[in-house]
Amino acid sequence: MGGRRRVARPGRTVFRVILASLTALGLLTGLGVVLAYQNWNGNLEHPTVVGKNRPKKKTKALNILVMGTDTRSCEGCGIDSEAGGGLSDTTILFHLSADRTFAYGISIPRDTAVMRPACYRSDGSEIPAATSYEKWNEAYQVGGPGCTRQQLEQLTGVPVDRFVVVDFGQFKDMVNALDGVEICVPQDIDDTTGNIHLKAGTREVDGTEALAYARVRYGISGGIDPYRTRRQQALIGAMIDKALTAGMVARPDKLASFISAATTKLQTDFKSVAAMAKVAASAKGIDPNDIKFITTPWTLDTDKVSGGVEWLPSVERLWQLVIDDQPLTPEFVAGSINAGQSPGGGSGAASGKASESASESASGSASESASGSASASPGGGETPDPSGGLSADERAAAGLCS
Repeated sequence: MGGRRRVARPGRTVFRVILASLTALGLLTGLGVVLAYQNWNGNLEHPTVVGKNRPKKKTKALNILVMGTDTRSCEGCGIDSEAGGGLSDTTILFHLSADRTFAYGISIPRDTAVMRPACYRSDGSEIPAATSYEKWNEAYQVGGPGCTRQQLEQLTGVPVDRFVVVDFGQFKDMVNALDGVEICVPQDIDDTTGNIHLKAGTREVDGTEALAYARVRYGISGGIDPYRTRRQQALIGAMIDKALTAGMVARPDKLASFISAATTKLQTDFKSVAAMAKVAASAKGIDPNDIKFITTPWTLDTDKVSGGVEWLPSVERLWQLVIDDQPLTPEFVAGSINAGQSPGGGSGAASGKASESASESASGSASESASGSASASPGGGETPDPSGGLSADERAAAGLCS
């Protein structure tokens, strides 16, 4: 089932896009907290984060690590019947180019198998490195945002400039501040494990149902977490679209409600809302078509962690692009979701070609994925849309409308 297509608004700038939605659930960056009024600074929390042997920056690009915790302490946040263990349920590295001509967000599936390096508590004491492979999100449980930052920097060589941590409650409140967002569900979802049930179709949902859409894992896409990551990325576009069409920028009351929701209990090493606004303002010339969201290349073919995924060798090329402050190459654009896409799909402006990207695992069917037998293979699956972004087969595998 296709979603309702939107008419392009070429005048949109990244300043407005970020202002509208780039701060929620770790899918959205702290850059979205714009309008530097000091009364919001009291909402921010500044945890002490210690890092050692950090990689040196080669460029003036900005890398922001966004983490979404799985805490269910907020009212109505036990949406999926899971207990939540203080894990980083979602991780995105947001890269903003030094010349402010392009930006992209790289999602790291929470179930990625990694050898966690040593990290440090707020008092500087060491948390020993893992002795065997663990899932990516365990680093946050072991040592909070500092441990996740140390893990990313040591395993990728990418220097992190700033971090942001958000939770389910902030996400729900931001959606409600927008009076709901539009999603497109291609088929009825009955997740009996998480007790999440969503009807097929394109419609607007409130914060609770939007959170259910962001959290649902079973009953769709074989329960594979990287596919859930893609649905979460699509939700970013839905929030952007709603914020702009609702004229939020011209509505001080709605804008104030949105920013208040975004900043409440926001953990970050940005010193103030003004510092975030300065970064956002510096990027006002980037067009939404130049903002891509991708997932680290992955395969299910791993025995390193139970029920996990493993990075493909091409991930090294991806990290090098970030280190060198280069735009995404066609192989990664081919597996991207455009910031301007509607929930029902739509092509980005960049070109792409078949690649060894995260979408390769879509070559397995949904039933294969559910049984755990599907795995990524170079060149597998349908050739991506030549206009760039996910192909129809890839969107179907991820549980997205085409």
